[in-house]
Amino acid sequence: MRLQNKVAVVTASTRGIGAAIVETFTKEGAKVYMAVRNLEKAQEMAERLNAEGGQVYCVYNDATKQETYKTMIEEVAQKEGRIDILVNNYGGSDPRKDLDIKLTTYEDFIQTLDQNIGSVFIASQAVIPHMAKNGGGSIINISSIGGIRPDISQISYGTSKASINYLTKLIAVQTARDNIRCNAVLPGMTATDAVMQNLSDDFQEFFLKHTPIKRMGTPEEIAKAVLYFASDESAFTTGQIMDVSGGFGMPTPVFGDMIAMKDKR
Repeated sequence: MRLQNKVAVVTASTRGIGAAIVETFTKEGAKVYMAVRNLEKAQEMAERLNAEGGQVYCVYNDATKQETYKTMIEEVAQKEGRIDILVNNYGGSDPRKDLDIKLTTYEDFIQTLDQNIGSVFIASQAVIPHMAKNGGGSIINISSIGGIRPDISQISYGTSKASINYLTKLIAVQTARDNIRCNAVLPGMTATDAVMQNLSDDFQEFFLKHTPIKRMGTPEEIAKAVLYFASDESAFTTGQIMDVSGGFGMPTPVFGDMIAMKDKR
């Protein structure tokens, strides 16, 4: 019960990593608000977890409507009188438009940055006064390994996540006096429904060839890293960018080919 008596807000939390974070926080005793666009789907998940003894509620948030980040924070703060944990989980891009520097339009590039970076900036800015008033809190940003490992495509997504990494450090430094911590978790390839449905077996195999722990992560494993930053176990940890990717991109660039050669022997 590491989060007992804590109030948490988790954005984009009806599936994948976000849903795993909600379940993990609930098991650890937190009162969790799922900040989502699809309230009906979130309510189904909340009812299931509450039937198991959880305290899960829903609040409206739409990444395309920036004002809803402020309203979700205010709604939770008014109901609970405090917010102890904010997980900024939203992030994405359109793979049909998010290509390389030659093919991506400026309009699509800026739209992705606006939504991904804005989701962190606006929500964090809104929650900080409430956390400060109640003696502190923890902000955790879900970034991506793509924010530190340049790719041959997804220029918008990678740039936005790199910016979120730096923004995490800035928030950590600028709110430390209010006892507010800010850290980021950088998932690698994670076995969410979206990944399993949209990435071919060949691409998955190629990606994992360059991952020392030769498998995908699970949403639950990412959630456990988030739990560390949310709990008092990390009370003296802030501004950290935690790579949770099985070591992807860490070894020599020819790692995958070297392993393949050894396996053939």
